Amino acid sequence: MRYVISLALVMAALWLGLSGMFKPVILALGALSIALAAWLSWRMDVIGVEHNPGLFSWRLPVYWAWLVWQIVLANIDVARAIFDPGRIHQRILRVPARQGRELTRVTYANSITLTPGTVSLRLEGNEVLVHALTEASAEGVLSGEMGERACWLEGPSK
Repeated sequence: MRYVISLALVMAALWLGLSGMFKPVILALGALSIALAAWLSWRMDVIGVEHNPGLFSWRLPVYWAWLVWQIVLANIDVARAIFDPGRIHQRILRVPARQGRELTRVTYANSITLTPGTVSLRLEGNEVLVHALTEASAEGVLSGEMGERACWLEGPSK
């Protein structure tokens, strides 16, 4: 039950942060949709120890803030490539995913896709197949910084 509650709390925080609406009717509809989504997740048995939204604790907002900054920087790189097509050097890369949990490997692959100029094509085992649009985006993925941040997101090894 604690996983359902933590999922509902994370969804509520995300919903409030994204909507910014505090009218009673909107809040009631938001609460209803959060309750429905949490109940459906519980009924489908898709939340548990591995998929616990509270798993990353305070580290998740810190990671999100860092990721938003990376998205801003990548947007600038893609905008430059649009105005100067000579900067486009597409590559397919194989990058290691050294994260210990499957959930964190998926978070890593999704973070790559969220960053403009890169797309995770496939996540198999401990490797991500990535398409990079420019040299800068390829270097960003190959540097391993995002992978290290995703490992940090897991917390200390047990």
